[in-house]
Amino acid sequence: MTRIATRTRPELSFEALVRTGLAALAALIFIMASGLVSPAHAQDAANAVAAAAAPVAEAAPEAAKLVATLPDKVVDKGDVTWMMVSTLLVLLMIVPGLALFYGGLVRAKNMLSMLMQVSTVMVIGMVTWMLWGYSLSFTSGGELDSFIGGFDRLFLNGAGLDADGNPVLVATFSTGVYIPELVFVVFQMTFAAITAALVLGGVAERMKFAAVVLFAVLWPLLSYYPMAHMVWWWPGPDGLAAASAQGDSFTTGLIWSFGALDFAGGTVVHINAGIAALVGCIILGARSGYRNEPMPPHSLVMTFIGAGLLWVGWFGFNAGSNLESNYYAILAMANTFIATAAAGLSWVLYEWVTRKRPSMLGLASGIVAGLVAVTPAAGFAGPMGALILGLVVSPACIFFCSVVKSALKYDDSLDAFGIHGIGGIIGAIGTGIVVSPALGGAGIVDYTKCFDEAGKILAVCPAATYDMGTQVIAQLKGVLVTVAWSGVASAIVFFIIKYTIGLKASVDDQEEGLDIAEHGERAYHL
Repeated sequence: MTRIATRTRPELSFEALVRTGLAALAALIFIMASGLVSPAHAQDAANAVAAAAAPVAEAAPEAAKLVATLPDKVVDKGDVTWMMVSTLLVLLMIVPGLALFYGGLVRAKNMLSMLMQVSTVMVIGMVTWMLWGYSLSFTSGGELDSFIGGFDRLFLNGAGLDADGNPVLVATFSTGVYIPELVFVVFQMTFAAITAALVLGGVAERMKFAAVVLFAVLWPLLSYYPMAHMVWWWPGPDGLAAASAQGDSFTTGLIWSFGALDFAGGTVVHINAGIAALVGCIILGARSGYRNEPMPPHSLVMTFIGAGLLWVGWFGFNAGSNLESNYYAILAMANTFIATAAAGLSWVLYEWVTRKRPSMLGLASGIVAGLVAVTPAAGFAGPMGALILGLVVSPACIFFCSVVKSALKYDDSLDAFGIHGIGGIIGAIGTGIVVSPALGGAGIVDYTKCFDEAGKILAVCPAATYDMGTQVIAQLKGVLVTVAWSGVASAIVFFIIKYTIGLKASVDDQEEGLDIAEHGERAYHL
């Protein structure tokens, strides 16, 4: 998931201020990462929706330097249509999918509040994405390009039609294949919107609505946009192949440079949101009456409906991340079926064996855990690799949602950390294993060798040499940076809110229910 920057970064008077605000956080992560990382280059998705990390070839003597021949840019109506459909599917994940899933898990007096919070975070996320989020995520960031983008696309400047009235194009993962930039903008917009909304599961039933609104503005600025840039920013297949052919240097996001693979957001979305939920629930504190009174879900029917809508929408999330309607979109779709089914089954069997009663809540939770785990591996794993991820992730999530949470006494209300954080970590690390061709995975394609002796960019790029140890280490580096960045950024945001407008609803408001206390409405009149 990436684009090629095509414009020179404009000099805006306030750019230095924004970048300075991120510099301290970036420096902390860079210092940590520099101790882990030897010089590396990007590897991620290609035709096999994978791109290889490989050293850039040394430039030949000046007289013999190749001049790369780029392919014609081709736009396929099928790809464009699939991206439009995928964008709508991800919207379905948020409203009503996530809203109903979370809403059913809270008590009846907070149902409407949860619907409001998810929906409000979504609409704020969409507006801010169009104004500045897209630019900070998917343009060149100059001296901070490893961590954050710039202002080339501020207010979507230049992202529509060019001077000749033709759509501005962005790269996919195949050389010569492009899509209109605007469809990429709105597709990625839905990712930014749902990620911030996922965090609400950790702070449900006691965070003030005003605090939620401020969180929806600040948290993506410090956490989501930098993470999206670090994981998904690269020169594109044509740009990377051309730079390699000519011996030119190129820049990528920090986590991309590790060679870490993340097909659809295991790090950017799930680990990022899961860690933020954990940090938020600790800083916010527990709900009034937590551990002293029962707080069961008020409607598992709503939760089941939400889980089903999430599963359907997730096909746009995963298969849409291929950016093309080809075999690897089909592979992502197949894996989204099998990993999810395996995780749901695994959760049910675990409860049946250990507690003698398999639960509907457990099945719904397992479905989401499977979706989370397969997200980074969707276009990389073979179906049997996806099956293993699904079977493995549920027991791990159960352990964190019950044993660890109980032992440490934090109130992760709807288990956002236990499922999204832990499931995302398992999926991200597991991707380094299941991508192996020997295990049925798609393997990794090497863009840095995707040219012939004359410098012509190839239509089909060669496969890279896969080494499981190297790849798993790259995945671990990506996970560690994500955990550290999200943890620090989220703490900053929650403390800013806490010491300005306040985070937590009063005990009286919590007892009355946030539906009435915050919104003057009830979800139900029975």
